[in-house]
Amino acid sequence: MNAETADNAIPAPLDFTDAAAAKVRTLIEEEKNPNLKLRVFISGGGCSGFQYGFTFDEEIKDGDTEVENGGVTLLIDPMSFQYLVGAEIDYKEDLQGAQFIIRNPNAQTTCGCGSSFSPA
Repeated sequence: MNAETADNAIPAPLDFTDAAAAKVRTLIEEEKNPNLKLRVFISGGGCSGFQYGFTFDEEIKDGDTEVENGGVTLLIDPMSFQYLVGAEIDYKEDLQGAQFIIRNPNAQTTCGCGSSFSPA
């Protein structure tokens, strides 16, 4: 797994797991658009101050970090990157349902829903 910025390939700044990449690949195939990439971002809000967001994007913007796993690309904008360094993006299915999970060492507190956090 490698990450790239506009200039160089660098060691992956976060762990984009095989399970998450496989689920994203399935979703992209369902959309019938091989140009889609998964964008992970941080925005203000949620019960803990910041919240995680996921969206599909065809465009790689200036400053984006790209993390690839199994032919699937994850994009992170520069502002969100600082909060996601060292995090793990995973996907799990269990009795409670199916969801993407972010395990973030930069989060001091997280909300019970798992979609918001406050930074350390």
